[in-house]
Amino acid sequence: MTADIGVTGLAVMGRNLARNLARHGYTVAVHNRTAARTEALVAEYGHEGKFVPAFSMEDFVASLDRPRRVIVMVKAGAPTDAVIDELAPLLEPGDMIVDGGNAHFEDTRRREAALRERGIHFVGTGISGGEEGALLGPSIMPGGSAEAYASVGPILETIAAKVDGTPCCTHVGPDGAGHFVKMVHNGIEYADMQLIAEAYDLLRQATGATPADLAAVFREWNTGELESFLIEITAEVLGHVDAATGRPFVDIVLDQAEQKGTGRWTVQVALELGVPVTGIAEAVFARSLSGHAAQRAATRSLPGPRGQADPGDAARLTEDVRRALYASKIVAYAQGFDQIAAASEAYGWEIDRGALATIWRGGCIIRARFLDRIRAAYQADPALPSLLCDPYFTQVVAEAQESWRRVVATAATLGVPVPGFASALSYYDALRRDRLPAALIQGLRDFFGAHTYRRVDRDGAYHTLWSGDRSEVQA
Repeated sequence: MTADIGVTGLAVMGRNLARNLARHGYTVAVHNRTAARTEALVAEYGHEGKFVPAFSMEDFVASLDRPRRVIVMVKAGAPTDAVIDELAPLLEPGDMIVDGGNAHFEDTRRREAALRERGIHFVGTGISGGEEGALLGPSIMPGGSAEAYASVGPILETIAAKVDGTPCCTHVGPDGAGHFVKMVHNGIEYADMQLIAEAYDLLRQATGATPADLAAVFREWNTGELESFLIEITAEVLGHVDAATGRPFVDIVLDQAEQKGTGRWTVQVALELGVPVTGIAEAVFARSLSGHAAQRAATRSLPGPRGQADPGDAARLTEDVRRALYASKIVAYAQGFDQIAAASEAYGWEIDRGALATIWRGGCIIRARFLDRIRAAYQADPALPSLLCDPYFTQVVAEAQESWRRVVATAATLGVPVPGFASALSYYDALRRDRLPAALIQGLRDFFGAHTYRRVDRDGAYHTLWSGDRSEVQA
């Protein structure tokens, strides 16, 4: 039996992706470094479709119909390179390797270029949705050549999530484009979760609400414009009770958030591109701070606000937080899409931001109702300079503005950290300002380092002779 497509690497994600393919009628070759996983998959799920088990890479490749399509689902980095090094010599020109791991996009660009010289297509593919999405329909972000997508794209579209009949899968762009947008997707995910956590924390500290009370609040929020997967599961987590202690689950979980690196990559690359993704950066740093247990313990006695400030009416504060959360989420998504636009220009990818909003509506972790609004914004103006310039988002943020400011002020008064809310508001205020204090910074740079400055009234670069007569010279 020849297989339509193969999956090597049968941990949870790879196994569920193989099952998804089989459930959709494809004959799937399956392979894993340890034979036991291959055997277990076929024994447990063989009834779901047609699987062709292989116990060597040679047999795996031999079982594939031409052009061969291989999905690699192993750990990013050296393990991926090792699998490619073993696989590539067995392939022929026209065959394709689909890397579905969370690879760094620069690694994907390197691999794509090297394999292209051998006539092999390399499709760096972002897959979002976790193990459930892999089985039931993820959001899929393939990069690589248009020729490769013509061959493997229809298969990926078949197994992807569907929203209004539209597959949550599109050809993102050449070489590393697919993995780049998956990285930014994860960065937005970091910011989104941080904002949700801040909303929960402020409401609990300010009003004394229990986690169960706040579960009901988030459940209500999920029926409106904040409707999203993350808001939905926030209600589930807050409403869960620990069986061993009878306490709210959120109170028995250690308050140290971990990370796998994609959020940090997003911030690092944003710095290189010169794109301010302040919301994502604050989310990454908040996780880092949470992990500094010894430092936090040593500084716990630092003085805070005197007494307990009155946050006012709990219902009003709850509504203010809802509005501030929506506005801050809009800023986080706007920054992420700005970063994608900057990379698309830098690397010549020609990424369609509206298409990304379309495929992120289902399957992925950041799926949300307002992605339809984002899609509409970029369809109306593909060159939109900022999501905040779209009339709908301009109006939403304007209507939320007073609530947003009250939330940040209330948090500061109570001593509750809200770096996500505060940075989003500062970003918004910085964008709308006619003049920024960067003028003073340029003056200081010119004073101590003769770095020059530009004037508002004429072209050219200038330097003031600060240690001399303070006259101005043109650089």
